[in-house]
Amino acid sequence: MKNYQFIVFFSIVITIYSLANAYIFFKGYHALQFQRENKILYTVIFITLAVTFIAAKLLESRHSSVFTDGLNIIGGFWMGFMLYAIMFFLLSDIFFIILRLTGLLESGNIPAFRRWSLLITSGISVLLIAGGFINAVIPVVKEYNITINKRVDGINKLRVAAVSDIHLGSIIRKRSIKKLSGMIEEMHPDVIFLLGDIVDGEIGPVLRGDLLKYFREPKTRDGLYAITGNHEFIGGAAKTIPYIESKGIRVLKDEVVILPGGIQVIGRLDRDSKRFYNRERQPLEELMKGIDHSRPIILLDHQPFHLYETEKNGIDLQLSGHTHNGQMWPLNYLTRKIYELSYGYMKKGNSQIIVSSGFGLWGPRVRSGSHSEVLLINIEFTGGSQGNK
Repeated sequence: MKNYQFIVFFSIVITIYSLANAYIFFKGYHALQFQRENKILYTVIFITLAVTFIAAKLLESRHSSVFTDGLNIIGGFWMGFMLYAIMFFLLSDIFFIILRLTGLLESGNIPAFRRWSLLITSGISVLLIAGGFINAVIPVVKEYNITINKRVDGINKLRVAAVSDIHLGSIIRKRSIKKLSGMIEEMHPDVIFLLGDIVDGEIGPVLRGDLLKYFREPKTRDGLYAITGNHEFIGGAAKTIPYIESKGIRVLKDEVVILPGGIQVIGRLDRDSKRFYNRERQPLEELMKGIDHSRPIILLDHQPFHLYETEKNGIDLQLSGHTHNGQMWPLNYLTRKIYELSYGYMKKGNSQIIVSSGFGLWGPRVRSGSHSEVLLINIEFTGGSQGNK
């Protein structure tokens, strides 16, 4: 990303973040009846929480440590609280206006209304975050059974384990990657696909604990393949991608591999490679040159944009992630508006598309609008086969 673009983007983000925190700060400040010394304490605590996430990212970019991990965790939970506090405070403001206009709220009762608004907002927000945290640390297996009417030599079924958005870093660490390894091992897959955002951002927290060494690849017939996500480029692809490849993971960067039986797998560079790495990915039409359309074609593309290209180019199955299915309610409703398919399964013409909500997460370790998941995709080939699996 060019420097001026980064400055503009960063300025917009900081402005929005600051205004959101200011809104929450003054809601609490006016709701509580403080003595002077308590007002100072409230202000100090609030500002500390508000700047924690930003401070964590800045410090982490220079030196990763257990301290920056802790700041990331605290800052992440604060971001989750911000989302819900803003929502419910805005709702209380609407009620306040209605009650005042209808005369149901008198001036003498305004302080009590503000205190109850703060209490209810804080309580509901904490409950949603706590429930979302519990949900986030209990990943599930999401299973799909699909058919592809293409010919494959020697087999008639393929068992695929696919994982998107692991986000290894300050929050998703050794315990999580071990859990993921165990889940994949229990699936007994024929092939494993990692669908991008293996690393959260800065590579420092991953290198500090060499986190990918805890990923145990089960013995498979057809191997393990990965693609890049936008976070591989955000954190610096020159370090991140070689680290992933050093663990024996084949990262497909606008490449095609042929699995046993003639199954063709296309792995695309993430669409943000141009913005962060100054490398333009190849058009899908270019990657399709030399493809045998009589054999199955599987496309791995991290971000599920421009699905019409998938259908147009005769892709049989596309696997994507990136959306997190919104991660936190009600953001899942927003992602449904942004993406043609933000989660789940869709058939578009003869193309089948699956978008995962991902195993890991970004920001708060909270999933209140989706599940952490690993995909198990059972593919049956019905176009004829020379022998059976």
